[in-house]
Amino acid sequence: MSTNREILFGLYDDETDLLSAVKVAKERHLNIDNVFSPFPVHGLDPLLGLKESRLHQAGFIYGMIGTLTAFLFMTWVFTRDWPIIFGGKPYWSVPAFIPITFELTVLFASIGMVVTYYAVNGQGPGVTNPVLDDRITDDKFCISFDAGHSSEEELAAYRKFLGETGASEIRTKTI
Repeated sequence: MSTNREILFGLYDDETDLLSAVKVAKERHLNIDNVFSPFPVHGLDPLLGLKESRLHQAGFIYGMIGTLTAFLFMTWVFTRDWPIIFGGKPYWSVPAFIPITFELTVLFASIGMVVTYYAVNGQGPGVTNPVLDDRITDDKFCISFDAGHSSEEELAAYRKFLGETGASEIRTKTI
């Protein structure tokens, strides 16, 4: 997100008001910059035209890398590097590999998904993201518009839209 952007936004008290406002904005062909919510709102993604996240596909790939790492490492250790028969088990005992393979699958998938999530969303250590209003993370819902690149007529239309759709507050902020 670039610095010194002027944002016009409206705060809503209820998620149903937010959903109906987004529907009206799409009908009027208004360019919504972003929508903020303190929790996931069912049905908002299709209204905004957002695609399904591919994070689960990345998680599967990371999990498979963990599975292969565990299985191949234990195969190498117990058949080539340290071939000892203990407890009557053969060198290559697949049932004995299952617990460690499962644990490394979960470890690789979870760490990989967290790192991918932070990288895609521009988050992480040392990153500070601007906040429009602190109440958005608590109990308010927000629709924002880019006011810096909008004409006076567009700004008037945005303000009228926010007022008509039940925004409890309409404000402008430079972030």
